[in-house]
Amino acid sequence: MISGGKDSIHAIYIALQYGWDVTYLVNLIPSNKNSWMFHSINLQVVPAIADSLGIPLVTKHTSGEKERELDDLEAALKNLPIEGIISGAVASDYQRTRINHVCDSLNLKSFTPLWHKNPEQLVRWQVDAGFRFIIVSVSAKGLGREWLGKEINEKSIDGLIEHCRKHRIHVAGEGGEFETLVIDCPIYKKRLIIEDAETIWSRDYGHLVIKSVDSKLK
Repeated sequence: MISGGKDSIHAIYIALQYGWDVTYLVNLIPSNKNSWMFHSINLQVVPAIADSLGIPLVTKHTSGEKERELDDLEAALKNLPIEGIISGAVASDYQRTRINHVCDSLNLKSFTPLWHKNPEQLVRWQVDAGFRFIIVSVSAKGLGREWLGKEINEKSIDGLIEHCRKHRIHVAGEGGEFETLVIDCPIYKKRLIIEDAETIWSRDYGHLVIKSVDSKLK
């Protein structure tokens, strides 16, 4: 399962490190931006990520209605020749238990390699492994519009962690405090280049809309 964020890409990275075959990327596109299960920010970039990973992408639209969106996930998975699902859940029992429920229904295994990992250590592992990601959404007190589009890498990771500690924000953004987009990592064949983007801001939260993206072979 892929959203383009750091945790879903990291989960794929770990699975590949184990020597597993990741044969499909599955992306659910919710019409409800407040979906309980699925990300909705900049999903138009996911095909470029799939191309960079060299893995076929399966997409399915969903209304994003609470609980009913699980039926859409099951429909997206049931005809795929797979043995299990890989997801990037870190601390959300809501997401993990419902993914497990869908897996049980389809007789699939569920693999959540980031589950209950220390969030600070997790983002450090990602950066140390060569992940470069930008913040594309903020919705927590202490995260202003200046964070939108900010790249998190080896030079800025300490600042993010310290800022999250100060404002009591989950360092991995697991509660939706912020969302990310991975522009480069070890398993990308091409790095993503953001050509055009627009900041949308309302009171104390906002997001970055990626309007145009290119890729370059590494």
